[in-house]
Amino acid sequence: MSVLKNILSESQGYYLDIKKKIEKKLAVLPKGSVKERKISGIKYYYLQHRAGDKVVHQYLGKKRPERLLNRLNERRLLKAQLKKAKEALKVLKKAIGDKND
Repeated sequence: MSVLKNILSESQGYYLDIKKKIEKKLAVLPKGSVKERKISGIKYYYLQHRAGDKVVHQYLGKKRPERLLNRLNERRLLKAQLKKAKEALKVLKKAIGDKND
């Protein structure tokens, strides 16, 4: 039984490390989404995000911000990975019988 606990503890350490790395990457990636508005037939792009209780619209320009869109997509994918890592940690914690947070 101790071998199994060791394996579960190693897995828990692995997922804690993954979680920490993902959170570090998420901290530097932009939040929000890109919105396109058409005014007088011309497309304008805005970054829409929350600042406290307010929704902020930051003007980006007339060109489609591909680099920003890629970074926002990377953030979305990392958040999905973080969710999976947290779920795995929850299962491992239950399996190990750890009562501490």
